[in-house]
Amino acid sequence: MTVEVDTPEGLMKGSSVIEVDTNVSGQLSIPTPGAVRARVRGEAVAVDLPNGRALFALLRSEDDVDFAKRIMFLMAPKGRDANGDPFLGRFNNMLEMTDPVELPATQAKINPSLAKMKAQPMLVTFGDLNDPTTVERVDPFNLQDSFGDGVSLRRITVQVTDDPVTKGIEKRFQWLGQIKGSGLTRDDFPENVPVGAFSEMFKKGD
Repeated sequence: MTVEVDTPEGLMKGSSVIEVDTNVSGQLSIPTPGAVRARVRGEAVAVDLPNGRALFALLRSEDDVDFAKRIMFLMAPKGRDANGDPFLGRFNNMLEMTDPVELPATQAKINPSLAKMKAQPMLVTFGDLNDPTTVERVDPFNLQDSFGDGVSLRRITVQVTDDPVTKGIEKRFQWLGQIKGSGLTRDDFPENVPVGAFSEMFKKGD
């Protein structure tokens, strides 16, 4: 996933390789034949902006904690495989998406049944990277409100790659592995930022 931001100093971008390990149970599996299970390993996208600020595109969207697990599949064209299976047909189509695909604001056109759901990750920034309670929601349509005049989101894209999974976000957030035992409560964070499994919005897996 790649995030591109226009700034007075030019285009700034950041990307993250996120692994989604998908398994489909066989038709004779018990108790759920044909069940699809996916596991995510990776981290949020970070875009370093002027004046020392940074924008983060999370592993979740506003209304889907499993956004990173599903978005590539949802962006793939529908289809059926040789046996008429619609899931495998779409999954195979997804594997062919090696060129960048721009994420729309919502899923209205790509998945009409999910029209009201977001098709882009939630965006946040921090007043102080060393303090998780300074997290702030960022409006994708109004980045200048958070970062100043002339800063705007150009686009967010996804594509299939065989590059290694991105690592190292702990260097930005020293608290990432310690937040569960920190004693912080919901009241310590802004009301418009979900804090359930807070650290998993930034990193999942090993």
